[in-house]
Amino acid sequence: MRIRTLFYCIRQGIRGVWRNRMMSMASVFSITSVLIILGVVFTIVLNINSFTQITKDEFDSIMVDVSESASAYEMESLGKKIKNMEGVSSVSFISKNQALKNMKKKWGENGYLLEGLSENPLPNSYVIEVSNIERADEIVSKVKGLQGIEEVRYYKDMVDKILSVTNFVKLAGLGVIIVLVIISMFVVANTIKLTVIARKKEIAIMKYVGATNWFIRFPFVIEGIVLGTFAMGISVIVVGSGYKYLYHMITSGSYIMISAYMIPYEILVKSIVVIFAALGIGIGSLGSIVSMRKFLKV
Repeated sequence: MRIRTLFYCIRQGIRGVWRNRMMSMASVFSITSVLIILGVVFTIVLNINSFTQITKDEFDSIMVDVSESASAYEMESLGKKIKNMEGVSSVSFISKNQALKNMKKKWGENGYLLEGLSENPLPNSYVIEVSNIERADEIVSKVKGLQGIEEVRYYKDMVDKILSVTNFVKLAGLGVIIVLVIISMFVVANTIKLTVIARKKEIAIMKYVGATNWFIRFPFVIEGIVLGTFAMGISVIVVGSGYKYLYHMITSGSYIMISAYMIPYEILVKSIVVIFAALGIGIGSLGSIVSMRKFLKV
């Protein structure tokens, strides 16, 4: 009996969408518009997070480029001196050949572009991890005084600024997301409200013959879920297609260095499908529930 009731409510919800198709189309359009904007915001935030993490991993360490003229013995001796410095937790040597391999791997499918180089332009280097970030400046100063050093690269200020900007973007994005979700719920609630008003007599009769509150409410919730699901599908196609075009344009064009910091298309689309499914269905169902509480007096 309960299964029959469930199927009945689902059928009624779907029929409600069809009976009020003009308003339903307006709701789907509104939710889709909001989700597309949300998708753009999510795409920006997720890519900024990716950029921040990669940049932090690259620049949160002290990079020491060894002089091209340094012999193997001098490089080994230099590494030992750095390792024995107070405040240094670890030292890793990266040969110029290994650095080139790492860059090819980082570039992914575009790594073949580096194979045409006549000579390896990258230096041999040491990567220094410090035990206490507050002592980094002191260690940099000591390393610069050693023989055989070409350049010492440490971008603590850059990392701090990037993290500051990232936190601001996250908060701003969260604010935009909250506002847009509220707007979407308002649109769905108004659509369901009009349906409730149009079916006042039918609802009154159902209540009179003993229909429970949820028996009356559930078809409207299904209606909201259907609207949200349609909007979710359209939004995923639009945002996914747009990002795919942008990603391939960057990876195959002159902005190839930027692509190393971007989230791959497949991973981003998977994330957006999950997020949009939760938001689309959530907005639709919550919008219906809010509308029912406010306008359906049962």
